[in-house]
Amino acid sequence: MGIPEEIRKVERPANTVVVAYGKDKDKYAVRSRIGCRNIDGRRVPVEGPIIGHIINGEYVPIDEKQRVSESPVDIKDWANIEFVTYCSSDLLDELCEVYHRDDALKLYCMAVLRVCYHGIKDDELKDAYDNSFLSEMYPGVALSRNTVSEFHKDVGKTYSKIVEYMRNRVAKLQESHHLVIDGTLKSDESIVNSLSNYSRKARTKGTRDISVLYAYDVETREPVCSKIYPGNMLDIVAFKDFLNTNRISKGLIIADKGFTVKAANQVFADNPELHYLLPLKRDAALIDHYGMYQFEMSLDGNPQIVCRKAKINNERKWLYSFRDASKAANEEYAYLQKNKDDYDPKDHEARREEFGTIVFESDYDCPCELIYKAYEERWLIEMVFRYYKDVNEFDETRVHSDYSVISSEFVCFLSSIISSRILKRFDSAKSLDNLSYGKSMAVLERAKKVRIDGKWNLVRLTVKDSEILTDLGLIPDVITVKNPRGRPRKNKP
Repeated sequence: MGIPEEIRKVERPANTVVVAYGKDKDKYAVRSRIGCRNIDGRRVPVEGPIIGHIINGEYVPIDEKQRVSESPVDIKDWANIEFVTYCSSDLLDELCEVYHRDDALKLYCMAVLRVCYHGIKDDELKDAYDNSFLSEMYPGVALSRNTVSEFHKDVGKTYSKIVEYMRNRVAKLQESHHLVIDGTLKSDESIVNSLSNYSRKARTKGTRDISVLYAYDVETREPVCSKIYPGNMLDIVAFKDFLNTNRISKGLIIADKGFTVKAANQVFADNPELHYLLPLKRDAALIDHYGMYQFEMSLDGNPQIVCRKAKINNERKWLYSFRDASKAANEEYAYLQKNKDDYDPKDHEARREEFGTIVFESDYDCPCELIYKAYEERWLIEMVFRYYKDVNEFDETRVHSDYSVISSEFVCFLSSIISSRILKRFDSAKSLDNLSYGKSMAVLERAKKVRIDGKWNLVRLTVKDSEILTDLGLIPDVITVKNPRGRPRKNKP
């Protein structure tokens, strides 16, 4: 039986709904609405607590005052959440292509919170969610300590969904774009997962590690896919498996000096649109044979960098060499400092032509400018690697099972995509030229919203912070009214 029209027309607070209760459903309570949830494409309201009743045709609010511990939060972080979600809302759509909407929301919200609050632990997610505007944008997302723990295990167990998500991103890669493949090690001292093991760097670091391989789009400057491996797995083995698992069949693979083409020969043979770019050691015989230190021209837009390109005889392979004058000066200075007590002029002269140089071998015929750009753009992914290189964001009591590690690294991957996009936006904002990534995020965190009379209002900001928010498109342009200089004139009697 529906609510009578005369009851529904009784004046009551906005964003409320009338519900019938009692044995005969002849009593009427008023509930607040705290948001909406998207279920299978339908926006379903989320109802809050009862705030009053309709008695004798009038709305009567509940007199009992709510305890502050039970009251809703009225001051929430806004700008950081608004900016991060603006940069990444399409990721939620991508996740929904693979996961149920509720699971996709959990993964997305966890990734957003890790970006906004660097180093946050899993048992801190709920507080951060409740105290930020994320709970207003996406209400009703369960992020309690136990829920997140079980959710990590469930996501890790359904690993095929992660693979499907990665493959979807690879499939969307434009043919003209170029991939960088790189890896990093993360410390993981857990003894209950098979991924944690001693890596080649364990002796110097003194820790067990897991290995993470990333594929990175040079043009969009963001990660495309990733996969984790045991810390003691050989780079070559991981590299070959990474290509096969993620179905990477086109693009330019830029690998480290530890990789060899022979290990992935079959992969390249099966995928003719997949090319490689490998840096050579400075004592490689090919460098002397083809005179790669005899540079021919400077790079367009980079006059301090000279380059040379040469084709390898009887093979569809090319060599590309570059020399950066500023790097050469720094390397020579470091060499002289290191050998100041044992200087050898002959050794110095022999090494001088190598300072500031890098030489690549590739099966891809293209301009030198493209090769150098593809390699130099690695700085951004290296920065993202360092930013998420700490131990997985579990609290100290959380069990580091294989499932949980796989899930947590997937969330880190999503956070890495978001961070890459944020860095690009920060680069284009002139007001942030002198601020680091961390300080820029701190400015956004200061911009909160306060709820008064049911409406959210931005707190008062300094002129500088307002200019930054305007530059990022978060608020309209601020018109500053300047006071006239000097003391005001006094009226003569």
